[in-house]
Amino acid sequence: MKIYEQPMAPSALRVSLFLAETGIHIERVKVDIRAGENLADSFQAKSINGKVPVLELDDGTTICESMAICRYFAELYPSTPSLFGDTALERAQIEMWQRIVELQGLFVSFQAFRNITGVYRDRENCIESWGQESRDRLINFLPTLDQQLEQHSYIAGDKYSVADITAYVLVRFMTHLDIHLDATLPNLQSWYTRVNTRPAIQKVLGDQS
Repeated sequence: MKIYEQPMAPSALRVSLFLAETGIHIERVKVDIRAGENLADSFQAKSINGKVPVLELDDGTTICESMAICRYFAELYPSTPSLFGDTALERAQIEMWQRIVELQGLFVSFQAFRNITGVYRDRENCIESWGQESRDRLINFLPTLDQQLEQHSYIAGDKYSVADITAYVLVRFMTHLDIHLDATLPNLQSWYTRVNTRPAIQKVLGDQS
């Protein structure tokens, strides 16, 4: 098996952090998305959405979308505790928060970054006003996470999960939009400080620095 990725791209980072937490080692192949390598026919044949990361199995089967890749490995190498939850309630709550952080946070940050910076203007229509609107929506969303963390140690409850991985990647990425954690988000700030010391996170960031 191998994973095609741009190592520090947010979606690829989610997979790397998940694999590091579970101790799974997979061959990596770097894809330069800034240079448009993901637009090549050879890559498009592997990736339905034309994006990284993509997992290629030994028989040539490919899986794209970061959470789909993580779920594949969670099924292939089940562990306890599971980052996707161990009970019906845990799995539902983790899925709920994972989706909330992904759809209202991470994906919104992508829209803000791409439209404000125009980094991919050579391949998509960039609308700066939509980017600014997306940035505002992200800022307005962050207190939701802060309020959740006032009651719980982690995003989806009292256990570290894939929802925390997604939130961690979001907080790192939003600095590109000049959005930073400060005293107005004390619980989120404290959570980030704690999570940032996890061995898996330190290993991945150290390997990719």
